[in-house]
Amino acid sequence: MPLLVPNRYRGKLIVVEGIDGSGKSTQLSLLSQWLRSQCFAVAFSEWNSSPLVRETTKRGKKKNMFTPVTFSLIHATDFADRLERYIVPLVKSGAIVCADRYAYTAFARDVVRGVSRRWVRNLYRFALRPNLAFYFRVPLEVAIGRILGGRNAIKFYEAGMDLGLSRNVEESFRIFQGRILDEYEAMIQEVGFHVIDATGSIEEQQQRRDACFGGRHGCCSNSRSRSIANHWPAWIAMSCKAS
Repeated sequence: MPLLVPNRYRGKLIVVEGIDGSGKSTQLSLLSQWLRSQCFAVAFSEWNSSPLVRETTKRGKKKNMFTPVTFSLIHATDFADRLERYIVPLVKSGAIVCADRYAYTAFARDVVRGVSRRWVRNLYRFALRPNLAFYFRVPLEVAIGRILGGRNAIKFYEAGMDLGLSRNVEESFRIFQGRILDEYEAMIQEVGFHVIDATGSIEEQQQRRDACFGGRHGCCSNSRSRSIANHWPAWIAMSCKAS
């Protein structure tokens, strides 16, 4: 059975994935700005942001009420609402939707929390297949440094503290996000991720982000690790202009 539903609409769907602290959100924001500067109609969507289940999710997390299955189901409900009401209509209209996390986040996180791979993939079988899916590969220590450099503490669920992996937040983060990292790595060929070396600083990436990828649309077909800063503006533009 094919993984996700092919996109047969006018618009494009671009998604970024990676563990917390990988830098994907920052780079997607920069990409969105760049695409708008090139006169593309661009919209943005992020994980777990539907108003339909927002309050329920907050209450459930606060009281630590979720089992692995209910956690998976509430995120799938959030995703389905955003897909139906926001993502698909925009893609149908010809816009480019840039998504900070997509179904692949569930494929990684939910499995680490104890849900079967087959079950969660079947749960999201209705999802629209992205035109481009980027996986930001970054070592755990780099991710931790970025998170703590931007705020005072690692979040409870971000560290997988609900799973009882360790009483130490940073150690729990290493275990939890390390397992998520393993799931992403195992998905590379299945999903067709374009793997990005995300170890460079934001400044280094910004300085080189206008460099040309190479001029051939066919270059997008492999998933070898490469610097996002060097290549993705031209790469994305070629993909988005392709019919």
